[in-house]
Amino acid sequence: MHFFDDHKKLFRMALGLFLGLTIIIAVIPALKNQANNAPLPNSEPLSKAAEEGKKIFIANGCVACHTQQVRNVDMDKTWGNRPGIAADYAANTRIDFWRNTATLMGTERTGPDLTNIGIRQPGKEWNLLHLYQPRAVVNKSIMPAYPWLFDVKKELVTGDVELIVPDEFRKGVTGKIVATTDALNLLAYLQSLKQTPLPQGMQESEFLYKKKSEVPSASGADKLPDGKMVYANNCQSCHQENGEGLKGAFPPLKGSKIVHGNDLELYVTIIMKGYDAREEYASMGAIGTINHFTPEDVAALINFERSSWGNNGKKVSAAEVKKIMETLK
Repeated sequence: MHFFDDHKKLFRMALGLFLGLTIIIAVIPALKNQANNAPLPNSEPLSKAAEEGKKIFIANGCVACHTQQVRNVDMDKTWGNRPGIAADYAANTRIDFWRNTATLMGTERTGPDLTNIGIRQPGKEWNLLHLYQPRAVVNKSIMPAYPWLFDVKKELVTGDVELIVPDEFRKGVTGKIVATTDALNLLAYLQSLKQTPLPQGMQESEFLYKKKSEVPSASGADKLPDGKMVYANNCQSCHQENGEGLKGAFPPLKGSKIVHGNDLELYVTIIMKGYDAREEYASMGAIGTINHFTPEDVAALINFERSSWGNNGKKVSAAEVKKIMETLK
């Protein structure tokens, strides 16, 4: 019993137990995981700018509100094309000797997951405007603004990236708003966040607990997804919930000649292959192709846009859209 009266022996025993459990429970499994996992063959290492952007991401506490992990449940299907696997994080290394914040998987989704944001929202103009003032592109966003990532100049010089900000969000700023190096590096990091396709022949895990939300199509012959949900997940961040877009940044769909028009082939082509609008607007990426839209997804989206915000266009069926999509291939 003298053992319990000797504080030195008690301290050594507690320290030894702690170190032993740490090695058994944490160190050895981590080394095994590191040995048994490797990056996917097609994965690309971060560029120097993206590496610096990752540090900006950490310094500004973005991981507190954004995750980078797509779980294998159906509600996560919005955030990626497939559930995440260990290989998605195998290429990550320590930030430095003291910090092991390499994966940035996060624990909370106050904001959306960013695993595939480089594909879901690759646009330079949208991302920079979102950083400068989130409510300029997402009306009800609770994300803080990061204006210190931008400078205000009287005149532009070669290499400057000017940000076009709607007047209502300039708050008295009269000069030209220019992205700093930190903003461009953070942009590079966000654009680099993309799920790497699995090697050919490798089976993807299925999303579990699927919930289907379908509505009858115009013809009644097939069922379509919820067009409002397709729009919210893929289009609303630019064209806005009210369909009015943003002046000088993203064109309106409300009253759009393309939405109202009879040229369905053009409409489908824009959704699947993107569109370079007039000079005053940012170009649109190939949202439909990137996000693997089915004919049902496209038909549901078109029907929603043609029947919303006062629009009154002709509804379409998945079969009509499918014929056009086959010619686009």
